[in-house]
Amino acid sequence: MNDPVESGSLLSGTFTNIGGDLLLAPERLIVVLGLGFFVGLAFEEFFSRSRLKPPGGVRTFPLLALTGALLYALAPETLIPFLVGLGVLGLWLAVFYWQRLETHRAEPDIEPAPGARIDGGIMAPLCNLIVFLLGPIALSQPLWVAVSIAVTVVLLTGARERLHAFAAGVGRTELTTLGKFLIIIGIILPLVPNEPVTALTPITPYEVWLAVVAVSTLSYASYLLQRYFAPKAGAMYSAALGGLYSSTATTVVLSRQLAQETPPQASAEAGIVLATSIMFVRILVVVSVFNGALALTLMPALLTLCAAGLGLTGLIYLRGKARKTRGESAPYQSSNPLEVSAALTFAVLFVALSVAVAWGRQQFGESGIFAVAAIAGVTDVDPFVLSLAQSAKTASPMALTAAAILVAAASNNFLKAGYTIVFAGKKNGLLPAAALFLLSLGTVAAALILAGIGL
Repeated sequence: MNDPVESGSLLSGTFTNIGGDLLLAPERLIVVLGLGFFVGLAFEEFFSRSRLKPPGGVRTFPLLALTGALLYALAPETLIPFLVGLGVLGLWLAVFYWQRLETHRAEPDIEPAPGARIDGGIMAPLCNLIVFLLGPIALSQPLWVAVSIAVTVVLLTGARERLHAFAAGVGRTELTTLGKFLIIIGIILPLVPNEPVTALTPITPYEVWLAVVAVSTLSYASYLLQRYFAPKAGAMYSAALGGLYSSTATTVVLSRQLAQETPPQASAEAGIVLATSIMFVRILVVVSVFNGALALTLMPALLTLCAAGLGLTGLIYLRGKARKTRGESAPYQSSNPLEVSAALTFAVLFVALSVAVAWGRQQFGESGIFAVAAIAGVTDVDPFVLSLAQSAKTASPMALTAAAILVAAASNNFLKAGYTIVFAGKKNGLLPAAALFLLSLGTVAAALILAGIGL
């Protein structure tokens, strides 16, 4: 009887089993050697200025990766030879690291040569251990796993100065903000129940917090871009990002800034309209996360309104430049979007508006949500929009639901037009307020069209 033959493919198999004997796939051994050489090049470059040369490099790492692969192949089920080799390597690296520290302590006052480094940290032992592990990983896992690990090691090794500079510039505030973001997503969201807790609304606590996560993620991304990119790019970029964060907050800040400018700067005037233009994109994004059908219904109107807003923005900016105003408005920067109070306020508004929408539908039918929409527009559009996106489950009232969202946006635009006049003054704020008023009328027209289709 012939011995059974089992063969593995390049992407998933490791060995060819013939009569119990394991034969290594040659293409995988070539990959092991290549990845070891690749990491060794980066290792040599990084430690080229070290006074105490650590073990490893373009010759050592390919052999080390090959050793790990061969030891793994000897007993892939028990791993005893591989584990023994890993222990010997770890012990030898520990001796090296201890010797390096002793050398550093013995010569504390010796200044290194210009550009030289005394201590490479624990990078050298880690690189040796990872290269040794690349062997069995390349044999037992899909090749992209080993390649990804090797590329990651090379990128992190070569980005030492940039990463340290980034860490120094982040600061405690940004780390706290990132921690809050991770708490909102990774701790609170999995713990909240996904069952309705009241008959007043079908929205579950999980869906409420998921809406908080969606809006917080978009706002946090805008906040990071504003903080690290917009100050270098200019006021118009900052205003556009502010529209993703909160067009109402951006309008108030730029209007106050506009009141202090004589003559008014084109970037501040146009930035107010630009933020509202981007708001239409924001609405489309947050709706698409929870209700794709509703997003498709809204898409033509929202994109048309965004294009109209961008056109008005361009006209206002060119008109301001034609006045040959000097200087440019300072970039707008939003505040921390992940304060606990802000998240809780959003959640409360979301639940309240969800209850109001359900009550309006019960009392007045689908048309009852328009009154709620007009009121919601003067508070915060996002909770109302997301409550409708999650509650609109059938296709029949989709056009009416989309129209209600546009009514809320129109109400919010009317409010921002009033804010512009109040905070910027009639003289400096009239032009951007008129543009916002035109966008409001256009939004109402789009809502009437969709409402007619729904009825």
